[in-house]
Amino acid sequence: MYDVKIPVLIVGGGPVGLSTALFSGRRGVRTMLLEKRDSTSMLPRAPGLQARTMELFRAAGLGKEIRALEKGNSHAYFEGGIIKVDTFSDIDNAELLESPSLDGPTVSPERVMGCGQDRYEKVLVAKAREYGADVRFNTRLVSFEADEEGVTAVAEEAATGNRITIRADYLVGADGAGSRVRKALGVERTGRGTVFNALSIYFRAPELETLLKDRKFILCYASAGGSLMGLSRLHGCDPWLAAPIYYPEKGETPDDYTDERCVEIVRRAAGKDIDVEIMDKVPWQGAQLVSETFRVGRVFLAGDAAHVHPPAGGFGANTGIHDAHNLSWKLAAVHDGWGTDALLDTYDAERRPLGTAMSEQALVRNRIRHGYATEQDRKDFVDDVIITLGYRYRSASVVGAEGSKVLTPDLELTGEPGTRAPHVWLTRAGTAGAEGAERISSIDLFWDGFVLLHGPDGGAWAKAAVKAAERLGVPLRTHAVGPEEELRPEDRDWAAAYGVGPGGAVLVRPDAFVAWRSAEGTSAVADPDAVLDDVLARASAAAS
Repeated sequence: MYDVKIPVLIVGGGPVGLSTALFSGRRGVRTMLLEKRDSTSMLPRAPGLQARTMELFRAAGLGKEIRALEKGNSHAYFEGGIIKVDTFSDIDNAELLESPSLDGPTVSPERVMGCGQDRYEKVLVAKAREYGADVRFNTRLVSFEADEEGVTAVAEEAATGNRITIRADYLVGADGAGSRVRKALGVERTGRGTVFNALSIYFRAPELETLLKDRKFILCYASAGGSLMGLSRLHGCDPWLAAPIYYPEKGETPDDYTDERCVEIVRRAAGKDIDVEIMDKVPWQGAQLVSETFRVGRVFLAGDAAHVHPPAGGFGANTGIHDAHNLSWKLAAVHDGWGTDALLDTYDAERRPLGTAMSEQALVRNRIRHGYATEQDRKDFVDDVIITLGYRYRSASVVGAEGSKVLTPDLELTGEPGTRAPHVWLTRAGTAGAEGAERISSIDLFWDGFVLLHGPDGGAWAKAAVKAAERLGVPLRTHAVGPEEELRPEDRDWAAAYGVGPGGAVLVRPDAFVAWRSAEGTSAVADPDAVLDDVLARASAAAS
């Protein structure tokens, strides 16, 4: 009856779909991915990989491969911030619009990195296939029907016209802003709608590098001629990417932008009659829309299929990759038999509020950069590092979280439930410098199951956690942290960083988010076994 039976079917082969296949395969879950294009992206889109994204790739076993794609030290360009000029020839008089914080040695073991989508997608495909994913290009989704037991989909191969019937336990729609999956589900979106229309112009202009005088920046806006054009530095110069705005309300369409007109736009922004070769043009909309739900039964939405927004901040592909990671560990839990439907519900509960908050921040940045921000916009502005690393989850899988805010004014990675666990450099297996010693980040401990970290006097918490894990069938490891323990802090006090005392403990989820914390030892608790039994059952949403 079915040509293919698979645990997870993924529709869309961009960074989000490929990451879903990669993260799922890394956890032993077989996937099939359908992509209507004939290959990975040929254009250097989505070029900024955030520190949190690099942490996820690091955990998935391809951090070094992705980092190897970096051309020189791209970090300096991030430090250059967002700037504005009249023309690129006037780079010496650039105005600094934003200087975002993005990472730091006490924040993450990784640094942000500039790398075009055309390069890193190839690595994602190769690694996903290595982990068992069946990635099929030139294959489009024709239809699907979901029932209580799974999803039946029909796909068509472009080269042959052959149709295949696929039976999957779950379907993930990662098929972009115009998502066919979302439309078939009838999921509505809310938000501001289209804010502006733009045209990505990919071009070569050898003289532009000289005009810019090696000035480092993420993005430079040129306002020459009364229209704003952004130039991305992260893509590099072969090709460059410029994105002028056009106005449909004035009767303008992408077809009006001939190669000749695009050359003139680039020259006007440059402030000089330079040689320009147009490589490609891609129209797009800067819109802010968030799906009313990210889950309908056995079908999930991720990335642009779930939330779209202006590109200011570079949150799009990164946030979508984070969606994929959050969803993949929960699907794997169900696949492995210990997760439940209630755990899958936490995907929407955690990622949708963040998608909304992040898209609002993109709008704030868009108004600031385009010169019509209000005083309230400037008050609402949240630094990039908080949006990318400091966001908070509130769901049934987080025990003891306080407050309801997804984003806080300040970066607070202090071990609080619902936040990404703090990064602390540790020495494992021996003292520093001894044979066999290994230097790791605390973030490296979290991937394949729950982890309980405890101080030198917190062994009773570990015993209680092991008992609870055995009863519930939930994968869990315990680690003692301290100067004389299995894991020895190198750069700062672990207990202070995680907000616990010597007898305290922290339960961390497979995605490195804190599920529960006790600052005190078990002596202050009547029944530690009962406490951990309840905490782990709630954090994992396991069947009890």
